[in-house]
Amino acid sequence: MKASVIAFSTKGCETAKKVAEAFPEGAAEVYAKTSMDTLGVQKVECSMHKWTENAFAEDDVIVFVGAIGIAVREIAPFVKRKDLDPAVIGIDELGHYCVPLLSGHIGGANGYAVEIARKVGAVPVVTTATDINGKISIDAWAVTNGLDVQNLGAIKDVSSAVLSGSPVGLVSDIPVAGEVPEELSGGKDAPVGVYIGYDTSAKPFPATLRLVPRTCAVGIGCRRGTPEEAIAAAVDEAFAKIGLPKESACGFATIDLKKDEEGLISLAGRRGLPLACYTAEELKEVPGEFSSSGFVKSVTGVDCVCERSAVRLAGGGKLLLRKQAGNGVTVAIAERGISPSFGKR
Repeated sequence: MKASVIAFSTKGCETAKKVAEAFPEGAAEVYAKTSMDTLGVQKVECSMHKWTENAFAEDDVIVFVGAIGIAVREIAPFVKRKDLDPAVIGIDELGHYCVPLLSGHIGGANGYAVEIARKVGAVPVVTTATDINGKISIDAWAVTNGLDVQNLGAIKDVSSAVLSGSPVGLVSDIPVAGEVPEELSGGKDAPVGVYIGYDTSAKPFPATLRLVPRTCAVGIGCRRGTPEEAIAAAVDEAFAKIGLPKESACGFATIDLKKDEEGLISLAGRRGLPLACYTAEELKEVPGEFSSSGFVKSVTGVDCVCERSAVRLAGGGKLLLRKQAGNGVTVAIAERGISPSFGKR
């Protein structure tokens, strides 16, 4: 994950450095947009508009240390939709109050705000209705458990029913551990419900929220300069061959020689998926029997990029689809195990 923290005063820089410590080591960069002492953090020379635009394109989390109004004005031009927007958080320069502003559930802003508040001694100010009423936030639960929210509009149907005490049902094609929350125990005749599975047209309830398990790690190799459209077509064709929806992808993987491949980067960004880039040595370490190409090995140092990178991203999972090649693109898919659970995590 990648986070950016920006402050607008010397006191803010002090707080920003503490905020960065709430993230894994090396994950957060600290910036200052001020003419005062920045306490050694990176000074922003470009406009705030440009800085925010770059942060929205590159970061998972953005933290503004200063007035909430500054954050609201800066992010306004770049807000798209809840499954694409990064988590945005505001905290005052003295570190008194920490407020998740955008993508509280799917982007994880609520959780990050609580962690930041714990680190700096602030009060987390979470305002989402399900959270403050102590009810399940189905979209946050989905993301935490490796499920893709397919139809965003139905989140409101489920949340409204949960908050009003109306019955909400649950149907799952895969095992889900733990006791089903009371809010989702409305049965199969409920007017609103949640479906978990790979059928993207399933509608067991009049109003159905569909959650697709993200169990497919996609390994990709391509010729230099291959356009995004060609890569996307190859990926979609691969999913069609195994009979699973493309929404079941958990991420893309390739060799580090392709870390600047524009078509691949663009596709990952458009689909909201991480792109993992492994060295040839890391791919060689992946155990198993893989397709082998002398030409690929002479260029990359490893016999098969797509299969090895898919299995590595899947944490050693089995190959669901071996190398498929066409139009300068190779694709393989490996299975990543997930264990959705209603238990505490």
